[in-house]
Amino acid sequence: MDWKSHRIDALLEQALLEDKAAGDATTNLTIDPDLRASAAILAREEMVVAGLGAVPRFLEIFARLDARPQAQTRFDVVSHPEIFDGVRVRSGQVLAVVRHNARVLLSCERVILNLLQHLSGIATLTRKYVDAIQGTHAHVLDTRKTVPGLRVLEKYAVLCGGGTNHRLDLASGILIKNNHIALGGGVPVVLTRALQQRKQGQRVQVEVRTPHEIEEALKFGAEAILLDNMTPEEVRQSVERIHRETEGQPGRWIPTEASGGITLENIRAYAEAGVDFISVGALTHSAKAADISMRITAEPG
Repeated sequence: MDWKSHRIDALLEQALLEDKAAGDATTNLTIDPDLRASAAILAREEMVVAGLGAVPRFLEIFARLDARPQAQTRFDVVSHPEIFDGVRVRSGQVLAVVRHNARVLLSCERVILNLLQHLSGIATLTRKYVDAIQGTHAHVLDTRKTVPGLRVLEKYAVLCGGGTNHRLDLASGILIKNNHIALGGGVPVVLTRALQQRKQGQRVQVEVRTPHEIEEALKFGAEAILLDNMTPEEVRQSVERIHRETEGQPGRWIPTEASGGITLENIRAYAEAGVDFISVGALTHSAKAADISMRITAEPG
């Protein structure tokens, strides 16, 4: 993750502006402007860490937004070498220690914690899904069911948890879904059109729900098939059928993906059904925020 990219900078800056961090009335009235402090960022439960790189960027962006001398002072962000994004940590572990002006730490505390908690929650939940299918050849995918504006960060958190990113946005790939099929005139019509008019390198994936749609997708050249809202047994039968249809055709491999109704309790059954990918919207739309706190103490002198 390039935390210094313009796209990430804009997201972090918006978070600070939304909270009016540079105009923190309480802190500005109660804390000595010259006081320096140390902030320990603590994991309060077992989790997979994601988002540590945002901490120094928040402080650098804050200095750009607040021209007062206190925001321009030197700061350090220190973490142990073994703690970085993607690592599982225990409850009570210190993720990082930040030394900076006390006013700045207090004004940026909430936005830093909000992002760390959200991204680490996604990474932690993703790791649970990945662990649940360990030993199979299936991969856990995320979806576009993300908080508007935060997709790039949420998909990064999925990677930190061991998951795999699906397409980033609507322009990143071709996925013909049931509404496209219904509005476009059926599988043969929309699939043929997509294959003829796609850009070079774009793979055409088709969402199917019935054996008939699978048959049409295979017949008209689908390059990947998404098996939507099927039971594990239906997925197994569908995967076997797809493999039979492509057997003996050198170089033709059709990746299969299962989606719809996937939970921690049933994901292994889907993986053992032979599917290549399993997409889980819950990774980003239902992840519980990780429990992380910040303990700020004044530095001597």
